[in-house]
Amino acid sequence: MTDKPAHLQLAQPEDDHGVAEWEAAAAGVLRKSRRLTEEDADALVWDKLARTTLDGIAVTPLGTPADLEGLTTAGRPTRAGAWDIRSFVADPDAELANESALADLDGGVTSLWVQADADTDLATDLDTVLDGVLLDLAPVVLDAPTAPLQAARALLALVSRTGVEPHPATNLGVDPIGAVHRDLRAEGAWQEDLVGVARLAQELGVLGVVVDATAAHDLGASDAQELGYGLAVGATYLRTLTAAGLSVTEAARLVEFRFAATDEQFPTIAKLRAARRLWARVLELSGADGVRMRLHAVTSRPMLSKYDPYVNMLRGTVAAFAAGVGGADAVTVLPFDSANGRPEAFGRRIARNVNHLLIDESHVAVVADPAGGAYAVERLTDDLAVAGWAELGEIETTGFDTFRGRVATIVERREAEIARRKRPITGLSEFPDLTETLPERKPDAIADRVRRYGASFEELRDTPPAQHVFLATLGTVAQHTARATFASNLLAAGGVAVDLAGATTDAQDLVSKYGGQLVVCLAGSDAAYEQWGAEAAAALRDAGARRVIVAGKPVGPITDAVDDSAALGVDALDFLHRTREALS
Repeated sequence: MTDKPAHLQLAQPEDDHGVAEWEAAAAGVLRKSRRLTEEDADALVWDKLARTTLDGIAVTPLGTPADLEGLTTAGRPTRAGAWDIRSFVADPDAELANESALADLDGGVTSLWVQADADTDLATDLDTVLDGVLLDLAPVVLDAPTAPLQAARALLALVSRTGVEPHPATNLGVDPIGAVHRDLRAEGAWQEDLVGVARLAQELGVLGVVVDATAAHDLGASDAQELGYGLAVGATYLRTLTAAGLSVTEAARLVEFRFAATDEQFPTIAKLRAARRLWARVLELSGADGVRMRLHAVTSRPMLSKYDPYVNMLRGTVAAFAAGVGGADAVTVLPFDSANGRPEAFGRRIARNVNHLLIDESHVAVVADPAGGAYAVERLTDDLAVAGWAELGEIETTGFDTFRGRVATIVERREAEIARRKRPITGLSEFPDLTETLPERKPDAIADRVRRYGASFEELRDTPPAQHVFLATLGTVAQHTARATFASNLLAAGGVAVDLAGATTDAQDLVSKYGGQLVVCLAGSDAAYEQWGAEAAAALRDAGARRVIVAGKPVGPITDAVDDSAALGVDALDFLHRTREALS
């Protein structure tokens, strides 16, 4: 033994444990929660605890050396040190946009992603937005989907007037295919814009092209589909630029990729790592020499919620952590109030501070590729790379039209899982607060272009019914509280408030607390349902209730006494629509 404190002692032989021991320990926990029976084998914990992504890829609950058998890991993140903290500047008022940009830079942001498009006076507005910005120190990434060439020329003119050498990470930001998929421009000839901006970028010595795969993500694409889309767009741009006379290496050096980072931590880490591996393979096959992928990660817009928006701070933090660990060169955390309209100063400050906390206080950027060598992450990275490469092949073979169809299938699957709350959205589909006051923000056209994952629940919350549901609780508080809480949360997710009966002793006592609501929901234990649930339902109908619901699975006589039921796994949206229709 040693005199060292326990936390400094080396592992001893008796500390070595095998997979079977972990299975037994995990199975014990699952049996206590009734997810496994006493007869089930311990090895079933792998299936019970694994999560399957929308691409059908299993995320293992525990990585083991066996996960890497037959794999050759490659394409590791190459970022060294802190990532670039990039803020999104998109206020239609150029002076307000300038205020935001300068405040962000003073607050530690290191680059700006600037919205500038045809509905503005590009030359004048860009001058105003970037007034006071040191263009040689802070890279500027343009986003002008309908006027990329005009925006690029406006930035060139500004640089010429200031007489400085722009930061080499500056990007003129042309992405015509992304603009098409966002329905911001027609599918017609976009090659002229791409080539024209690329030429200007070469002249200025900066980047010129953004492959914005969030255009696919915002449509609802899965991780593998987003990867395949990004690769396909990148390859298309390489072909176009080389046809215009650039070498493949020159063309590749002009390109930066943008991917979405979500609150699904491990899939995001694996997606970014897979993106590097896949693009390296594309460049290898294309003959490009000595070009590394430039990777910008932005926290997902669809994952944000308009209701209980402060939870978005947690989502953004997890996403930013995953982006940094995944090797992103630049990270944009969208403000938590982005789903409520145009973000204000507080939201912008919190967004940039998330990066500072991760870099300066948590030291996430100190280690290059901190997820490297983790069995589960390496396995997931490889699985996503294979799936993303297959999606690239589909797009190359059948084009982007069929891609939209495959995305629609994923959207339908995700919607079904959200409706059944298998993909819970905290503050919206789970644990909603009907008394909250939402932050008031000015309308934001950018946010309105994206359908959020919880949009179906948000639409119900936007128009709450005037009528409440009578929550007919059976028995003491201890006997009914579990199902009463479940039912009230489920109804609140659809904007439906409840009037609680409280502790009751029998049907007569319950009816004495009834207030004439059209819809009632029985909530109690199985024993209470068996003993007097049917009697309670009949008494409430006699008192005026038109629809009777039971929380949980109906058992015994109550089965024929109610009109509807709601248990774990119910299609919440379908149930809420039925209930709201009865209330109206």
